[in-house]
Amino acid sequence: MGWTREENRRFEDALAVHGPDDPNRWQHVANAVGGKSVEEVKMHYQILQEDVIRIEHDQIPLPRYRGAGINGRQIDNEQRRMRNLTLR
Repeated sequence: MGWTREENRRFEDALAVHGPDDPNRWQHVANAVGGKSVEEVKMHYQILQEDVIRIEHDQIPLPRYRGAGINGRQIDNEQRRMRNLTLR
């Protein structure tokens, strides 16, 4: 089953709070997201990591958002945010 925007938001917030040194990180993240198992949140994280790597290697084009005047600074900020998620 897919992930809603709200679940993704809770997922990202939980990753920011529960870092890689937390021995119960994935359980905390699953609890924060709600309705997802530890295995589902781990798999979601792995998929996001792989996407970031492919984007950084220009294997996936950056998305074009309708009506959003995305400039270089916004793209740089988004790439930096995703890289920080990857390093956690």
